[in-house]
Amino acid sequence: MFNQIRLSAWSTGVRNKLTVPLRVELWNGQRLDFSSEPPRVTIRVPEPAAIRYLLSPTLYNLGKAYVEGAIEVNGRAADMIAVVNALAKTTLKHRNSLSGALRSLTGHTRAKDAAAIRYHYDVSNEFYGAWLDPAMVYSCAYFENGDEDLGTAQRKKLDHILGKIGLRPGHTLLDIGCGWGALVMRAAQRYGARCVGVTLSENQARLARALVEQAGLQDRVEIRLQDYRDVRGQFDRITSVGMFEHVGLRNLPAYFSRINALLAPDGLAMNHGLTSTDIDSRSAPYGGGEFIEQYVFPHGELAHLGTVVKAIQEGGLEVRDVENLRRHYARTCAMWTDNFENHAPQIKLLTDPKRFRIWHVYLAGCTYAFNHDWVSLYQVVCGKAGQDPSAIPWSRRYMYP
Repeated sequence: MFNQIRLSAWSTGVRNKLTVPLRVELWNGQRLDFSSEPPRVTIRVPEPAAIRYLLSPTLYNLGKAYVEGAIEVNGRAADMIAVVNALAKTTLKHRNSLSGALRSLTGHTRAKDAAAIRYHYDVSNEFYGAWLDPAMVYSCAYFENGDEDLGTAQRKKLDHILGKIGLRPGHTLLDIGCGWGALVMRAAQRYGARCVGVTLSENQARLARALVEQAGLQDRVEIRLQDYRDVRGQFDRITSVGMFEHVGLRNLPAYFSRINALLAPDGLAMNHGLTSTDIDSRSAPYGGGEFIEQYVFPHGELAHLGTVVKAIQEGGLEVRDVENLRRHYARTCAMWTDNFENHAPQIKLLTDPKRFRIWHVYLAGCTYAFNHDWVSLYQVVCGKAGQDPSAIPWSRRYMYP
């Protein structure tokens, strides 16, 4: 009874502050509408105890309640995320969680990092294949004109990266966190490079090796199940796409130092990765960071671009070029969300209900975060510090043939 009184006061307060296409259905049949328009999102509260999630509608609380089955939420994922953010913004103080800043103090170990990678990537190859592009590129696409389909934009992203680092026939390329091998295969097929791709995901390595063999590239592409810290030798070019988010803030200088050690004297490296837009590298507001930490990317940490540039220099490298692809990732995530929802019946057969719900809201949440400048993505090209500048091109024209 007390919770219902609090819920009535809460709903009145929300209605006085905003109009949102939401309907709340209680266990007793009562309905609470927050707009005169038909609801696009319906939250069903199956028992009085679940009211507490609405009374403190952080992204973490409502996300956890949905994922764990404490409440039911129906609607398109983009609408769900928009409604929940509107509730959080209206009823909570806007603040960034401190957990993002403190998480780096817990430390990273090889065992923790490997377990986090397995948790996120070893769902199943079929699961990812149901909503990624045909080449299974799980990173920000590149929309040169803005009207490309996802497969075309991902292929252009691979070429954009390989063009930026000036890959040439005969070059050796190391791809740290190679995923399902799309980049190293493109580098070998189109650019004539000899490539090594490393991953900590057994599922990724298994399928990537099969795809390399299917394409007849075994003589030019090697896929290793290996930690990048164990790689030996030198490479003309090094790429790291969507991997350094798992390294940890404290470990970034050592990460870039390792890239420096593996890079040939006149080589180039590119780091393509997510960043926080909070200057103190704190996580997304309203509990979004906590949700991702618990359910999506355990031990993941996003650094501010300034922190990244500082760590690159501490690692003995010089920044040569920086490009912001936030708009591109917002569009990529929106396409992934549409693919996920359009193939929902198939995906439900490939995983358990809890994981389905996690990814249902996570992909749409990422779209929202990129659109609202909570997170960003930068491609940073770098070379060894202290080199003669005559090796640096006069302009960026070579990147756009």
